[in-house]
Amino acid sequence: MRSNIPALLLALALLTFGAGCVESGSITPATDVPTGSLGTQDSSKADTMADPMQTWTFQGELPADKIQNKQVRITTPKGEIVFELLPEVAPITVSNFVYLTEGGYYDGLTFHRVEKDPMPFVIQGGDPSGDGTGGPGYSIPAEFNSVKHDRGIVAMARSMDPNSAGSQFYITIGPAYFLDENYTVFGRVLEGMEVADQIRAGDVMTTVVIEDKK
Repeated sequence: MRSNIPALLLALALLTFGAGCVESGSITPATDVPTGSLGTQDSSKADTMADPMQTWTFQGELPADKIQNKQVRITTPKGEIVFELLPEVAPITVSNFVYLTEGGYYDGLTFHRVEKDPMPFVIQGGDPSGDGTGGPGYSIPAEFNSVKHDRGIVAMARSMDPNSAGSQFYITIGPAYFLDENYTVFGRVLEGMEVADQIRAGDVMTTVVIEDKK
């Protein structure tokens, strides 16, 4: 029984973190669970968006040529993290991420949550408010799938509502199999896990761009 206690506590911590967010779509690692809020955006935080004049509207699934064979490059002061997109398991989530990225949404945002103790868990970002409560002003449907939460998985954070993800996402820096099929996995890191390991809360995503997968 003892071996199950840490995972259980971690799962509870995640749920607590998500429940406290306005944006559903962020895993909440209060102790170690990704959380976020993608629901309605607080208008008082609107001026913290990358582009305060931009209106974000859920686009649904994009054409195949916009989401297939693509990768994402996140540039930070500590280096770059590159991850492939997985439209075969989460086409709507990938479409939403591509839409926001190409609109410059993520440029200048931070990794606002980092969970490394007592063991490596996740880094989480994509919140324009910087505190885990913000999002694009809408939420997207969950696309839970069978991809395992190995180290280097990219998935959407959310609140207790499965369909609450919006823009907040997390990268696992350690295995987190207790999250399997409860959060929408949509990417996998190809390069830069050593950079992800160095990320601290408040580190900036200088630029985030979509590229053709090499």
